[in-house]
Amino acid sequence: MLRGWCAYFRPGVSSATFQYLHHIVWHQVWKWIRRRHRRTHWKDLSRRYHGRKGWPTTEEITLFDPDKVRTTRYRYRGAVIPSPWPTTG
Repeated sequence: MLRGWCAYFRPGVSSATFQYLHHIVWHQVWKWIRRRHRRTHWKDLSRRYHGRKGWPTTEEITLFDPDKVRTTRYRYRGAVIPSPWPTTG
């Protein structure tokens, strides 16, 4: 669902929103991991679930990172939309 949401909002000025979403997802997943493993120390959970740069991952699955999505501004812009101002040649 997260991947589809990011793909839908990609052609806009949404990189700050993707960074915020990255932050929210990270905290929600780590809260879930802490609830699931109540008696395990943070250091052990970190060794078990941390991937590159602290992003939650296991041997088989890596959580989708919305911060890595590249945004494209004005996807349909350019020669397609005529300019109302005259061009001087």
